[in-house]
Amino acid sequence: MLAAAGAESLTWLGHACFLIRTGGFTILTDPFLSDYASPVAGLGPKRYVPPGLAVEDLPDLDAVVISHNHYDHLDDRSVSEISLKVRGARVAVVPSGLGSFFSSRGYSDVRELAWGEGTLLRKSSSSSPSSSSVSLSCLPSIHFSGRTPFDRNATLWCSWSIVSPSLRLYFAGDTGYGPVFAGIGAEYGPFDVALLPIGAYEPASIMRPVHMNPEEAVAAGRDLRASTLVAMHWGTIVLTDEPPFEPPVRFCAAALRAGYPDDRAWVMRIGETRETR
Repeated sequence: MLAAAGAESLTWLGHACFLIRTGGFTILTDPFLSDYASPVAGLGPKRYVPPGLAVEDLPDLDAVVISHNHYDHLDDRSVSEISLKVRGARVAVVPSGLGSFFSSRGYSDVRELAWGEGTLLRKSSSSSPSSSSVSLSCLPSIHFSGRTPFDRNATLWCSWSIVSPSLRLYFAGDTGYGPVFAGIGAEYGPFDVALLPIGAYEPASIMRPVHMNPEEAVAAGRDLRASTLVAMHWGTIVLTDEPPFEPPVRFCAAALRAGYPDDRAWVMRIGETRETR
């Protein structure tokens, strides 16, 4: 069940798609709400679990935030339907090179950022003349981009720091593991919550440069100095060779070994909402 408007909460819609409610703002990450992670309906990886919310059931949004342009993170149909059906959702915060994708689909406020750049979401209400804000910083990740065989790395990929007066959140997008996380933790941390990918890691000889396994996700959370780790990028579509329900078991075991008790290592159900404070 969705939290009431104004509540500080996190709702997992599946894969890397979250509704983040903080500081009076509602932010949607990496919208993939279609049946297939593919440019063609009926082909490619198919969801085996429906999204936590359909587009028509989404609440009003203040912004859509994108990590990169792979089909399981940037779904054309979802992005277009959000622009048409959801009030608000005209702000898109995206890595460099993806601005035209959103402006051509009806988003009037498109903010393209490179690593190390940031932007503010602002609003004021009739009851309070002073404005509130959420800060978003575009940060490195270890991945790549491309939607065709001919545009590999033509646009940027990234992770995000999302900070309100009441929450410091890190959204990893999709990434391999490396020293970059310690650098982010030192400069932008600590974080209250880190959303970390735990799936799509086998065979390791192919996947390890661009995807973390569950143990690496926990190590990244420690490097980020995150208080609570949230598993994502699993349990929605089959992308690689590991058993589909292995990642959360390994994640919870690794988190416990690293000193994160159960209430600080979240494996959410698709559609579940949890309060972040």
